[in-house]
Amino acid sequence: MHVDFVVGDEIVVLFGPSGSGKTTILNCLAGLTKPDKGEILLNDRQLFMTKQIDIAIQHRHIGYLFQDYALFPHMTVRRNITYGTKSKNLVDQLMKELHIDHLQENYPGEISGGEKQRVALARALATEPQLLLLDEPFSALDEATKEKSHEELIRLHKLWRIPIVMVTHSHQEAEKLGDRILYMEEGHFVSRHA
Repeated sequence: MHVDFVVGDEIVVLFGPSGSGKTTILNCLAGLTKPDKGEILLNDRQLFMTKQIDIAIQHRHIGYLFQDYALFPHMTVRRNITYGTKSKNLVDQLMKELHIDHLQENYPGEISGGEKQRVALARALATEPQLLLLDEPFSALDEATKEKSHEELIRLHKLWRIPIVMVTHSHQEAEKLGDRILYMEEGHFVSRHA
């Protein structure tokens, strides 16, 4: 795979068929997968450089919303969100912003798919990331919840103004949410659209 791209304070969508390398890019940015070679910079800070630099996941300042949300089933909603952050005020603000403050004592098994998605998003944002990665964040949601979640993401992006790199298989979703769409095939960008 060989890719080269720059992301500003925008939503960039990686779009393409399964197996084209979209999630691999997210995992490389997050530090979950190590590239064979290349470099990754975030706000002029080197996160990875071939055989020289490989900053640990927890020091990259990147929020990651996984496709299955990866919530801790044994922790309440509040504990899931506070995991990895020290700011109680920020957690309270996020829960209010995302309309999940009434769920704080519930466990993930007791809430809906849309609510789980908002909890996972709050947890990713609670770490005050400099970059947010979203891997198929809306794929498990029904159409009505998906619509609300799209609006929520656009609203939060305007509020937070951080770069977001998102993977989706939905062309309609890519067109609606992306400031830019990077089309991928077999580990390469085939075209770029603003």
